[in-house]
Amino acid sequence: MNDIAIKTHRPWLEEVFAPYVDTIGGDYPGYRNHVYRTVTYAMHFLDNDPSVERVVETALVYHDIGLWTDKELAYLEPSEAVAVADNARNGWGFDPDLLCGIIHWHHKVFAYRGPHARVIEACRRADWIDASLGWVRKGMPRRSIRAVEDAFPNLGFHAALVRLARDIGGSTLGGGIKVVRGIVKW
Repeated sequence: MNDIAIKTHRPWLEEVFAPYVDTIGGDYPGYRNHVYRTVTYAMHFLDNDPSVERVVETALVYHDIGLWTDKELAYLEPSEAVAVADNARNGWGFDPDLLCGIIHWHHKVFAYRGPHARVIEACRRADWIDASLGWVRKGMPRRSIRAVEDAFPNLGFHAALVRLARDIGGSTLGGGIKVVRGIVKW
């Protein structure tokens, strides 16, 4: 018995992603599946609340996008800037503070307590599950993680992160240090 709702196609998410497919290039299938996995976990933590689904999908499309748009290892602020600009340009009407909060705090080590905590914390927990390949579960049952990973295979996402750290940062170690210093929040 699986206790997590898995949507294998999210039209809004695909629409938001569309302008960035070429920018992300060969990493797109892996990043897309990372976003699908993360959205699935976040929506589970949010009891699949339809009132926040589109903003969660939108923010999570952008949460790591600065790696590709700005070629920046400290990618939180560049990712926030792209999300806020697209939100304004496209007239989506999402609260910019919520969009930025989801992106800015998604690598926070400890629980987020602040404005929009319910949604931001769900997204933070969701990204930790996927970024850790399910080693950090944040209360998610292993069978649910397996079901989500089966629905949305990794397709080299984590290997791409290591490659980007090396390519952008000059070495795997140097890039890894820059990533940790630039994105991890306490």
